[in-house]
Amino acid sequence: MSVSNNDTSKEDTGTFLDRLGHTLTQQPFYHAGGWLAFLVLLVLMQWRIGDFSFGLSAANEAINIVFYIIVVYINLLYLFPQYLKKGQYWTYLLLLLGVALIFTPLKLVLKYFLFSKVGSIQEDILNNLYAYFFSTFLVAGLSTVGKIMIDWIVQNRKKTVTQNESMQSELRFLKSQINPHFLFNTLNSLYALTLKKDDKAPDIVIKLSEMMRYMLYECNEPRVPLSKEINYLKNYLDLERLRQRKGIDIQLKVNGNVSDQMIAPLMLIPFLENSFKHGVNANIKDGFVVATLNVEPKAVHFILENSKGSQMPSQLHGNRPSGGIGLVNVRRRLDLLYKGCYELNIRESPSTYAVHLDLELAPASLVKLPPSSSFDSSSHGTEVFR
Repeated sequence: MSVSNNDTSKEDTGTFLDRLGHTLTQQPFYHAGGWLAFLVLLVLMQWRIGDFSFGLSAANEAINIVFYIIVVYINLLYLFPQYLKKGQYWTYLLLLLGVALIFTPLKLVLKYFLFSKVGSIQEDILNNLYAYFFSTFLVAGLSTVGKIMIDWIVQNRKKTVTQNESMQSELRFLKSQINPHFLFNTLNSLYALTLKKDDKAPDIVIKLSEMMRYMLYECNEPRVPLSKEINYLKNYLDLERLRQRKGIDIQLKVNGNVSDQMIAPLMLIPFLENSFKHGVNANIKDGFVVATLNVEPKAVHFILENSKGSQMPSQLHGNRPSGGIGLVNVRRRLDLLYKGCYELNIRESPSTYAVHLDLELAPASLVKLPPSSSFDSSSHGTEVFR
């Protein structure tokens, strides 16, 4: 029973602290805390510098704070939004001066009669009329500066959030366009093989299942392990080997140590898709697709070369060449995810098409990529998939 009561007491205490924390973070409490801190500062300064007792200093500065609050909130709630934000700068300045001119004498008259028995305070009021006016105007002006800074910070935060949401939406849209045609083609091939009762059909089902699992469940993260991305490329090429006619040379070479590197998902596959669309079609007698991935601790260098037909394959509807959106999408994704951290070079000849992508997997300040001036893909791979 006591244990139950202790648990209930702890739960009630936690709930109370949560509510207290939520309440204390509301805007009125920020304002109240700020004014209280300002009051304590003024009291300590007058108590240390002046000839007044602590109690007298507190009463004197409390009156100052009350009038500061009135002037500041007239400024923030009326003058600032109605005049300054609308560009009426001179009108705003004159009205702010007018508010200081109205409330400073009211404050001084009140203090003069309240402290009628304290000659030193009355003497201080009479000798420092201009200083009192200036202090009131200065506090109002500082509230304007603070308001401008806070509005700027809030607007920048909203802008950043909006940009991030827009970028994430665009990335999701771009990623969704990457593979539908490949999936349809693979399903068509699978259907044809099942009609023939071909032994390759189960292999296609397994490979396609692995790829779908990767796309649906693992590609939702902003970065995925490079090893999984490579495995996805291998599955893709294995399916293409099953689909393509005999005599097509399809290779993927991976050089270097693949360990804990992370990469944006589905970043390299559009290049391979594009190479099969345009590099291995019925117009090419001996087609080839040769990809090399050189892996470094903080960077990857992707080199792809494929044969090229004399004519670009067209869509079934319309005259635009198929797959044209692929490279547009991948360039856009690179700009969104790796801006300033990649270099993409594309070289085209009458019979071949070559892509060289240097991609930093860490901030540019940590990794300096070598210049990409060559398309030599003849380096010996430590691992070759055929």
